[in-house]
Amino acid sequence: MASESTWNDVDQYFTDTLGLNDPALEAALKSSEAAGLPPIAVSAPQGKLLQLLAVVRGARNILEIGTLGGYSTIALARALPEGGRLVSLEFSAKHAEVARGNIAAAGLADRVEVRVGAALDSLPQLQADGLGPFDLVFIDADKVNNAAYVRWALELARPGTLIVVDNVVRDGRVLDSSGEDPSVSGTRAALEFIAAEPRLDGTAVQTVGSKGYDGFVLALVTG
Repeated sequence: MASESTWNDVDQYFTDTLGLNDPALEAALKSSEAAGLPPIAVSAPQGKLLQLLAVVRGARNILEIGTLGGYSTIALARALPEGGRLVSLEFSAKHAEVARGNIAAAGLADRVEVRVGAALDSLPQLQADGLGPFDLVFIDADKVNNAAYVRWALELARPGTLIVVDNVVRDGRVLDSSGEDPSVSGTRAALEFIAAEPRLDGTAVQTVGSKGYDGFVLALVTG
């Protein structure tokens, strides 16, 4: 059976062979580390997957819940056509400041807005500001509120919108139905909401790599 070391090596092989790292993304990781941000950004292959999903979707309006240092923000924003827009919601003012610097250094400040505050406060404001509907929503924030984030993503969506929820496997802990881990409970509630919502058609994919054993959910808004 392949070890975690092998997962890391394979991730690095894909990254090197496919040319998935570039100066702007590497600089974003370095500045995030220097600022003391946790090393939980998506991997290079995952970032490229997000970018390709946005391209395939033809996204012109993207919502991200959870900015961190802006790594995934940069990947997604690069998929936008001329005149496209990405709004990213970040709880921490410090993280948002670092992300804004990284986004500007990547030459994407003209198409990205980072809003600071609790996402469950920012999301109603997005609706009030008339910024939806969004073509793609990437959810990668606190897992406790995942179900609420998916509900809001649906509220700010239209038929054809793609919703991506990260970190749903959590090293297999998603199987724990005890309710002792609020992050797991929040993730399970999001999965159950997607399953019960007739306007959503979803699946989950398990992944291994430099971020360990995890996975993500894809949900398409169908009506």
